[in-house]
Amino acid sequence: MKLVIQIPAWNEEATLSDALASLPRNLPGFSEVLILVVDDGSTDRTAEVAREGFADRLVRFSKHRGLASAFSAGLDASLEMGADVIVNFDADLQYDPADIPRLVEPILEGRADIVVGDRGPGKLAHFSPVKRLLQRLGSWMVRQATGLNVQDATSGLRACTREAARRMNVFSKMTYTLEMLIQAGFKDLRVVSVPVSGRPVRRASRLLSSPTKYVLIQGANILRITALYKPLKIFSGIAALFLLVGVVCGVWALVEHLTGDPGPHTLALLVGGGSVFAGMLTFLMALLSDIAAINRELLEDLKLRESRNSTAESRLRKAEFRRELDEDVFLHREQ
Repeated sequence: MKLVIQIPAWNEEATLSDALASLPRNLPGFSEVLILVVDDGSTDRTAEVAREGFADRLVRFSKHRGLASAFSAGLDASLEMGADVIVNFDADLQYDPADIPRLVEPILEGRADIVVGDRGPGKLAHFSPVKRLLQRLGSWMVRQATGLNVQDATSGLRACTREAARRMNVFSKMTYTLEMLIQAGFKDLRVVSVPVSGRPVRRASRLLSSPTKYVLIQGANILRITALYKPLKIFSGIAALFLLVGVVCGVWALVEHLTGDPGPHTLALLVGGGSVFAGMLTFLMALLSDIAAINRELLEDLKLRESRNSTAESRLRKAEFRRELDEDVFLHREQ
């Protein structure tokens, strides 16, 4: 099996060298361990440090695209490198490389498709109260959306199988952590958490510069992904709310009319009728969105099958080439 450790990096000249030097090059259960660096449009010497640190592959963006884009590009490049398991590791050394064997263990044992490193964020002394609150809020939102029991949903230290990586589609531009887990829950992938250590970061967080913005963006991402994969669930709830308002207004107007109240009920009837109409339109939108979601899932399945076939054909060509090469060497030796 081949393991690829991918490192998204944006202006990480100061720490990338230490990160590369600390990563393991041999791990039990893997015949090969490769290191991939994704340079997210850095303006410092990040790319040069990656080459000097003997990274096996470097992917560079011409401009800064964001952590989520770098992570997604890293998954694609790792698959091209033939990865059976992919580990995501941060260049700022907030995670301990010694935890990587523990991280990949559930995958090697066949118990998980995705493994998340649990830092125990509620107990980390170097986390501010705001950051602890955001960590708990993110984990709670993921549990509510998918039912996954993940205590550290925003942890960047995680591992996934080749199959899980193929099925990931990251839409956010800010961060991938919550979105990846939400998709995993909707796609019935097995997610396991393992305890890892968390280190103080040498620089200020780039994602938590504005806690309010972070919460709003993550909340919008969760709602968007949920609506993308479970539109009937989201829009049916909204439709039911409209219908409830319509029924309440209609019943109120009817009761007032039967009790002989001479007051006009025009406003109640207008609000009730409009709410019922809006509820019916919203429910129709839910049905159409559900059909679109089914078509999207079919397209994703077709894309996944094509990826599998492409990988199988590539391996077959490589195997045939190796056989021909061995035969050539053997014939040369005979002569």
